[in-house]
Amino acid sequence: MKKIIALLLAAVMVFALCACGSSSSAKKELIMTTGNETGTYYAYGTVLANYVSGKTDFSITAVAGKGSKANIEDMSANLAQLGFCQSDVMSYAYNGERLFDGAKVSGFSAVAALYMEQVQIVTTNPDVKTVADLKGKAVSIGESGSGVYFNAIDVLTAYGLSESDIDAKYQSFSDSADSLKDGKIDAAFIVAGAPTTAITDLATAKDVNLVSIDNEHISALIDMCPYYSAYTVPAGTYKGMDSDVQTVAIAAMVLTRDDVDEDAVYSFLKTIFADTAAVTEQHAKGGELDLAFASSVTSVPFHTGAVKFFAENGITVSGK
Repeated sequence: MKKIIALLLAAVMVFALCACGSSSSAKKELIMTTGNETGTYYAYGTVLANYVSGKTDFSITAVAGKGSKANIEDMSANLAQLGFCQSDVMSYAYNGERLFDGAKVSGFSAVAALYMEQVQIVTTNPDVKTVADLKGKAVSIGESGSGVYFNAIDVLTAYGLSESDIDAKYQSFSDSADSLKDGKIDAAFIVAGAPTTAITDLATAKDVNLVSIDNEHISALIDMCPYYSAYTVPAGTYKGMDSDVQTVAIAAMVLTRDDVDEDAVYSFLKTIFADTAAVTEQHAKGGELDLAFASSVTSVPFHTGAVKFFAENGITVSGK
């Protein structure tokens, strides 16, 4: 009997040791929310997650999300540890403004700015040549309460227009593209890295133009909302686009919960910046990875892992 008990105890100890060894060798898992499966957030987020997972002790899974606001809410609820977000929406959440009016979220930090998202005003109506021409027209300004919605309101405001001056429609990118294709609307605001699939596909079916924002109104917009930057969408970005188009852009950010391991955030950044060419081979947006730009959006403090990484590269950023 004693021999049997001894054997059982030995077996338990071996099992425990194996379990501990397995636990210590297992990768720490993190979830990163992105965007719709047809969008840049999801495609690029999946590339980054897989790339980092293959080269570090951390396993990152990119999952489809509902965009910037929802991604912050998912992190706040600890349903995700990392998330993509527009830089302006990030600021809204941290300061309890607009989308987050009365619902300030402070438990997250910035990791890095990855690339620029352009405010693209798309039209199939040849009479729409300027933002002022949108008055009285049917215009999609993004889903109600979305980041795109506020981008559209900002641009209209810079031109002295309001939501009531247009026939506002509240549609997603794909719905906006379908409505433009069917002639149900005159224009749509689409905020995403150009070229954007929804516009590229639309341009194969109809003549598409992007509306420029002139220098005077770009300056007014930036004075009013300093998280915007002037941006030129080059000719040839879409079929039939024969000249450059001036607009504004915001940064696409990666955010993280404050309680995520410093080593995980540090490793994420060190890995993607160690060989940006390799990242670019998998997604074109990798070509916009740049240390100066990555550390340039300062409206929200950086995670301690990001502070450490940037410091090693001679860049000082504010952390929590």
